[in-house]
Amino acid sequence: MTLINFILHIDQHLITIVNQFGNWTYIILFGIIFIETGLVIFPFLPGDSLIFAASSMAVNPKYHLDIWLVYLTVLLAAVLGDACNYELGVRSVNAGIRHSWFNKLINQKNRLAAEQFFERHGPITIVIGRFIPFIRTFVPFISGGSKMHYGKFASYNLIGGILWCGVFTVIGFFFGNIPFVKEHFSLLILAIIFISIVPILIMTVKKHISLKKEFH
Repeated sequence: MTLINFILHIDQHLITIVNQFGNWTYIILFGIIFIETGLVIFPFLPGDSLIFAASSMAVNPKYHLDIWLVYLTVLLAAVLGDACNYELGVRSVNAGIRHSWFNKLINQKNRLAAEQFFERHGPITIVIGRFIPFIRTFVPFISGGSKMHYGKFASYNLIGGILWCGVFTVIGFFFGNIPFVKEHFSLLILAIIFISIVPILIMTVKKHISLKKEFH
């Protein structure tokens, strides 16, 4: 099972997981969301699409998934994941050169993009970044590295988690089982991913244009 296949057909793979593991599915959901948000070296794991797929399945009684348990599970994983990532950022800076091997595991382009996004929008990036793949994984890490006060970070972390998990849970619950959506699920996932990275594309284009103006 390749990662791309898993992401594009996450609904089918999630059905297999539910059928095989039953209530343990909540633990698996928690694990995937926690790893994506909590470990800065795994920004490529599916977050939005996983919450959407799990919530759409919760509508169907045969899968025995409770929508509130799905929401609380992913919310807890998202908030704890960002808290863990914040701590990694703090420790990475404090350890300095001693942990240079860890920095080599991090995608520096994505890290730089997150840093620029953070500098541009400030602490609210912790909330906004939740909705942008890659950015949401690096922002808490950068927050910890910049020595942001943990109380301030925790407030934005909680608000961002509530909104991010809430939006995709509601969308999945109410729209995930519409026949058209079910038949074109892979295209919808691609659309979600594309819409999510639009802010990064806009920022990149603006930076490219500004650099051109500087050299002319």
